[in-house]
Amino acid sequence: MRITVFGATGNIGQVVAVEALNRGHQVTAVTRSASKASQLPANVNIEVADVNNVEDVIRLSQGQDLVISATRPVEGQEKQLVGIANALLEGLLETRTRLLLVGGAACLTVPNTDGKLVLDDESFVPPAWKDIAQACYEQYQHCVSHRNQNWTYMSPAALIGSGTRTGQFRVSDGELLIDEQGKSHISWQDFAVALLDEAQSPQFLGGKFTVGY
Repeated sequence: MRITVFGATGNIGQVVAVEALNRGHQVTAVTRSASKASQLPANVNIEVADVNNVEDVIRLSQGQDLVISATRPVEGQEKQLVGIANALLEGLLETRTRLLLVGGAACLTVPNTDGKLVLDDESFVPPAWKDIAQACYEQYQHCVSHRNQNWTYMSPAALIGSGTRTGQFRVSDGELLIDEQGKSHISWQDFAVALLDEAQSPQFLGGKFTVGY
């Protein structure tokens, strides 16, 4: 597959690019700063562009099989997430390229709570995380309401960080996954495995899914 990755120099984006390369895909890695290009594998095609710019999205999705977006705004600019989703959906409507959007867990429901959202559960979203969680929730809702429905929204577990690639995890189409110790977590590496699995064999087109141990 020919895959464009926006946010390719971020924590998740870098791991996703490596996973895609290891599976034999052709990767175009997009960054907003040329100075960060050294963080990327040597065998990716590097492009400097802005995911907020619809013309950049069109240019870098033309002829591609898939666009993956793993961008994250800096603290204080969380509401950019909705604009980013809109730019991607509008641009990809033009090129008819599928979108796999890395989002947040806020739109998931908490098990055994009659549908309570992760967004509204302080055990998973403490006050310090509320702004980014709210923005992620609004980002997902924007995808749902947009005329372009050629997308999949991928939510991480409540906690995601560096770890190992085990290839062993669970998948859910809308409920937060919690292990026997009451922890909701996934490594960046296994998140990337699940993301590329979905890229290669779509199961959740026009909807969301999540992974966890």
